[in-house]
Amino acid sequence: MLEWLTSTEAQERLGVRAQTLYAYVSRGRIEARTDEDDPRKSLYRAEDIDRLSRSKAKSRKAEQVAQDAIAWGEPVLPSAITTIHRGRLFYRGRDAALLAEHETLEAVARLLRGGDGVALKRRQADPPPPGTTGTARAFAALAARAGADAPARGRAPLALAAEAVSLLHLFADAVAGETGEGLIHERLAAAWGQDTAGADLIRRALVLLADHELNPSTFAARVTASTGASLAAAALAGLAALSGPLHGGMAPRVQAFLLEAERLGPGAAVAGRLSLGQPIPGFGHPLYPAGDPRARCLLEAFEPPPLFDEVRRTAEAATGHLANVDFALTGLAVTRKLPADAAFLLFATARCAGWLAHALEQVQTGHLIRPRARYVGPALD
Repeated sequence: MLEWLTSTEAQERLGVRAQTLYAYVSRGRIEARTDEDDPRKSLYRAEDIDRLSRSKAKSRKAEQVAQDAIAWGEPVLPSAITTIHRGRLFYRGRDAALLAEHETLEAVARLLRGGDGVALKRRQADPPPPGTTGTARAFAALAARAGADAPARGRAPLALAAEAVSLLHLFADAVAGETGEGLIHERLAAAWGQDTAGADLIRRALVLLADHELNPSTFAARVTASTGASLAAAALAGLAALSGPLHGGMAPRVQAFLLEAERLGPGAAVAGRLSLGQPIPGFGHPLYPAGDPRARCLLEAFEPPPLFDEVRRTAEAATGHLANVDFALTGLAVTRKLPADAAFLLFATARCAGWLAHALEQVQTGHLIRPRARYVGPALD
């Protein structure tokens, strides 16, 4: 069961003033929620307070620093690609929510790669591999390229950039189930029977999800790229990590909760989860204590079914956590009657652009990512 502290308790435990506490919250280092007994006040997650308190101790060991950095902790490697600042997401200094108003995934992918604005054309593409789902085809397509492409280490930047372009289009073809021409969001919209409005919503979602700093799948891609492996291998590692239920596989959990809400009613569904000490899927994000800007930007662009609005109001009122991008993406898929796995496929197609950009950046450093393990096994002689 999570422990929550009042402002006074949090300040005393950290040894800071209120202004410093609020600064930690705004930077996403401390999670906050509304006090149910007094909506004018906030409560602060004790686990975050304790982690910060440990990090402030001058005598802590280097191994503790590394351990704290692994899970939502301090930055562990430099990157010029993406950052989260004061509750907003930036791609190379540009607000992702503003980019989502008009840019395409191709343009954002070029921005993430650090391109100078010159659009690289895709090379001749083979038909995507067979598969009953877009996910299966995407795994197969990247695996085939990973087994054939040359290592990335030592190759010219322009050649690698062109290869990244081909891989992103390969991924989109696999998701759509056919080799197509035109912009990626238009190809996915055509494959899923969407009109112009639906295509624009897909475009918006792809831009908002293109990258998110050093998340698990991006870290997996960077570790792979650090070995000098091919860009396809790095993207495949990212896709493997994304498929887990705690990362890109969150949409089925949101869908399952919505079925509970439909069967029991939103109030009973939310109360039932909270009575078991379980979080509400699709709500809250450690990096966005004031609300996920990606969710806000996406939800403003369409009108979800009434059940979604009711669940959103109920969950936010009960927990103090705002809807995150997983909730918004699930709402988009349901509203537009997209395929069952469309939420994951949109997430994966978008994030492929980010994986490739991070792989390129990691290759340029020439450094191998090789952390050490803290041994806790049987005693040694």
